[in-house]
Amino acid sequence: TKAVREAATKRSQLNDIEAAVEDYVKKLRARGAINHDERTAWSVYDFTTGEKLVDINEDAKFQAASLVKPFFAMAFFHQVKQGRLRYDARSKRHMERMIQRSNNYSTNWIMRQVGGPAAVQRILRRNYPGVFENTEIVEYIPNGGRTYRNKASVHDYSRFLYALWQENIPGAGEIKRLMALPGRDRIYTGASSIPKGTKVYNKTGSTAQLCGDMGILVVRGRDGKRYPYTIIGVIEKDARARNYTAWIRSRGNVIREVSNIVYDGISRHHGLRS
Repeated sequence: TKAVREAATKRSQLNDIEAAVEDYVKKLRARGAINHDERTAWSVYDFTTGEKLVDINEDAKFQAASLVKPFFAMAFFHQVKQGRLRYDARSKRHMERMIQRSNNYSTNWIMRQVGGPAAVQRILRRNYPGVFENTEIVEYIPNGGRTYRNKASVHDYSRFLYALWQENIPGAGEIKRLMALPGRDRIYTGASSIPKGTKVYNKTGSTAQLCGDMGILVVRGRDGKRYPYTIIGVIEKDARARNYTAWIRSRGNVIREVSNIVYDGISRHHGLRS
């Protein structure tokens, strides 16, 4: 029947996005642009259709780096909701520095207010077990921003972003405002396929072993409607990169190109371009 054919076509289009991402990464590996000691994970969820479009190594645990800073913000707002903390001018200033500028001093200040890494972990896992299944918060951000011991999966980032968008977590409105503040990103800025004016809610993460970004992109269609979707990309290296700056730049560009691939697939699926 026509309905069955349309459903099959739709499934094929969605599968094409994941296949295109896998093919791109495979080609990079073949020419040594991603090394044998690096692993990647990718996740894309379309809010409009309610479908997972890309699910590659979603549940593997990776270094968290700064990607989990919005988790710390949520733990803080959980305590605000419980009446144990106040979100005042001082905490707002630290929160903005933590999310917009990825400032580690402010991050550790926020964590200290919550009660430290173990308290953050306890709040996340006890109160939101359906979101934080693979998250391990075990340390403050060390000097130099190494953060090699905190871990999470791209599936946790995906579930967090979904809960954030649905406003099912404490402080969701303010966390979205913080994540939308102008700053560096690897999923929109420099991703040439994605139209100007796309709204970005994101948090990057970088160490000498990890390059990542997780966020929500909200693109506008020709019909004027908004089409939001999550995109998360993480590349982790077994050993520290010898040239941190060059490695981060090149891997950031890999994430940008994957973001282009994803947008091209979504735009075809929703007819976003003429």
